[in-house]
Amino acid sequence: MFDPTLLDKAETLLQSLRRRRLKLVTAESCTGGLIAGLLTEIAGSSDVVERGFVVYSNEAKMSLLGVPEDVIAHHGAVSEVTARAMAEGALKNSLANIAVSVTGIAGPGGGSPEKPVGLVHFACASHHALTAHRRLVFAKVSRHEVRMKSVVAALDLVEAQLVVATRLA
Repeated sequence: MFDPTLLDKAETLLQSLRRRRLKLVTAESCTGGLIAGLLTEIAGSSDVVERGFVVYSNEAKMSLLGVPEDVIAHHGAVSEVTARAMAEGALKNSLANIAVSVTGIAGPGGGSPEKPVGLVHFACASHHALTAHRRLVFAKVSRHEVRMKSVVAALDLVEAQLVVATRLA
């Protein structure tokens, strides 16, 4: 189901989280659970993956993660503010120590000049560091590629946040 290189990347992240005795929660919109699916493809991941939220609709973002309605109304579902609120809400509504969120426009439709197809916002929240944010635009690629590149970027952001949290601890 997943590329062997991607599985290796996920295994490395799981080992890194395991060494630190941390649990991860995902809050996914445009990836639709692919991050959690990738991580749980690996045997033994249950000691690290605490849960995953698939929050494709605005209502799900608000009811499951506590994203304020005014955040979505003023900034949109695809925004830095929403991504941060998703990660922080996932952390608050789970038993995990670290959360990663992703919200974006995978296409082929749905884009605008301000928010083009391929725009994705990521956030990573933890109890040990400030919430990190990353904005990427995957231009001129397919829906599948936007989603898969977003999975990789989300794993990279968690790994980067682990480095920061370790320095601060």
